[in-house]
Amino acid sequence: MDRRAALKARHHRAILDAAKELITEGEAARFSVDQLAERADVSRRTIFNHFSSIDDVVTSVCSEVLGVVIEQFRDVVTTDPAGPGTREAAFATLTEALRATDVPGLIAFLWRALGGFDKGDPRPRQIFQATFSRTSTELARELAVRNAGLDPLEAELLVSSLMHGTEVIAEHWLALTGAATDEPARELWRGLLDRLISSVRQGY
Repeated sequence: MDRRAALKARHHRAILDAAKELITEGEAARFSVDQLAERADVSRRTIFNHFSSIDDVVTSVCSEVLGVVIEQFRDVVTTDPAGPGTREAAFATLTEALRATDVPGLIAFLWRALGGFDKGDPRPRQIFQATFSRTSTELARELAVRNAGLDPLEAELLVSSLMHGTEVIAEHWLALTGAATDEPARELWRGLLDRLISSVRQGY
């Protein structure tokens, strides 16, 4: 990597890390470009060289957090050789990864990061949906790579069904728990996830 590329990568990482710090400190993704630039020690122009808007930065941070699902998927599949490419095998691998990941903890972080869903402000919900969309795209790519015989479109359809369903049950879970992560809330999540998996497996 040449010096220019290395500097670009360092700035990109610094912006994401600074945004995550601001979110964790309770700013609820309402920080300004100036606040982000100061925390990342870069100029405003540098931020917009890497991201189209603050929403794009926040979506990228949330996508990294939700990307733990992808890492869990990799952990599940790398213990075995690449799959034969059947829909059944791919479905089993994806659902195992979802069950093994602390999805409630991830969703609670996203909820805090976005400051909840205000009916008068569509922005948090749009970022939430965009985060799931990005993760679905990456997960479908991983699934296609790990299952060479699986049609890429089939992989995309399978992942989108499960991830969109996860997004739907996440909103139900948030409404019922307020993003609590105690054992009763986690038990509720497991029940919703079981229901989602059963519905997608059976079809309509």
